[in-house]
Amino acid sequence: MKETLDKKVYKATKWSAVTEIVSKLITPISSMVLARLLTPEAFGVVATLTMIITFAELFTDAGFQKYLIQHDFRDAEDREQSTNVAFWNNLAMSLLIWGVIAIFAEPLAALVGNPGLGNVLIIACVSIPLAAFSSIQIALFKRNLDFKTLFKVRMAGIVTPIIITIPLAIWLRSYWALVIGTIIHNLVNAVILTWFSKWKPRWFYSVAKFKEMFSFTFWTLLESISIWLTHYVDVFIVGTMLSQHYLGLYKTSSALVGQVMGLITATTMPVLFSSLSKLQNDEEGFRKMFFKFQKHVGLLVIPLGVVFFCFSDLVTEIILGNQWMEASGFIGLWGLTTSVTIIFSYYSSEVYRAKGRPRLSMLSQIIHIVFLWPTVLIAVGYGFETLYVSRSLIRLQSIAVHMILMYYVIHISPWKMVKNVSASLLASLAMLGVAFFVLGISDEIWWQIICVPVCVAVYGGIVMLFPEERGILRRFVVFKHPVC
Repeated sequence: MKETLDKKVYKATKWSAVTEIVSKLITPISSMVLARLLTPEAFGVVATLTMIITFAELFTDAGFQKYLIQHDFRDAEDREQSTNVAFWNNLAMSLLIWGVIAIFAEPLAALVGNPGLGNVLIIACVSIPLAAFSSIQIALFKRNLDFKTLFKVRMAGIVTPIIITIPLAIWLRSYWALVIGTIIHNLVNAVILTWFSKWKPRWFYSVAKFKEMFSFTFWTLLESISIWLTHYVDVFIVGTMLSQHYLGLYKTSSALVGQVMGLITATTMPVLFSSLSKLQNDEEGFRKMFFKFQKHVGLLVIPLGVVFFCFSDLVTEIILGNQWMEASGFIGLWGLTTSVTIIFSYYSSEVYRAKGRPRLSMLSQIIHIVFLWPTVLIAVGYGFETLYVSRSLIRLQSIAVHMILMYYVIHISPWKMVKNVSASLLASLAMLGVAFFVLGISDEIWWQIICVPVCVAVYGGIVMLFPEERGILRRFVVFKHPVC
């Protein structure tokens, strides 16, 4: 049983990794082109629209996707019935919410700092029912650790910006290019997922089944709302108190870091959740799987955060261009704090969900919001630089809360978590010192390009001094069971 699961995890991780690698090779190219064709203001408008759409999508899914991945069904018929109830509920809710948004479009647009763009919001919200239509098929593929099929689906969606959004940006030179591109992307996903999915919706609905499912998903929904608030409370404040220009800088900077870090997190987190869910009743296997993922991911994201921090000007210049250099400091600090947040916060949240305890994640998010909201509200009054420094550093509070919950509730020691990635931390600190030294010689872009591989070589050399990490890096190179 264990060997079979390990093999499935390996295959799932491999295909998830291939998907994200291809995605992250293509997506930055699209972002580089779009950042040079469109202004920060255009990205700021889309950021506020996205804030409303993602909030609506929380209620259309209502946690049913996670339920289908994690729940132990009595038999195939029970799974089929639950799947159909989830599908029809998601689709009906998405259409209802889209209708409500259409009625109150103008007030909603004004609320988030885009007065007069109500019609744009209505059109952008076409993505809500399209995403709801696809979510159940995605859940079933993830439940079966079938990331090979998801790879095929993802590839079709990845080329959308190249063949749709970029030509529209050249033609329209406005936020409409991003809006239309997103809608077409979601439409392509819905069609292809339905094509590849063995499961097809049939009419079945049971109120009793819905109540049974919602008793589990209710807390998952509340957790999702708390996560949304954590991700978008700052966007709302910046959008209403600063200009769309600064909102564009702010949101695009964090999105850039997310795209690059997502090469690793999007590869591993879905597989981690699915794998831990299967081991939720095997305490020893559960801990072992968690620590394996944490160590392997730490080897990659921690030094990547240091690279962001030390070479933020280089990253900004290459990916976004000169008109975005004001955001360079934010990109660097956000990248650094993201690396440690992934290891000690994001993965902890996956543990709570896999254990069927989403309330813990919700609790951590609520505590974080209590600190985050006043921090951003006060900092935004002192300017953009104070805002992004405060927003980045307040994430350390979230890490502290997760460590306390992991220790007292899950019974995983924070010290063991830190010790598990100690080699990565030590090597990254050494790389940080070398980077400061070489950048003291010159901060020219050409010099930074030379220094990046030098710093990476320093990191790799130190990590190779640790036997376990040395073996992991060798497996990374040949991609031979990198997690298992």
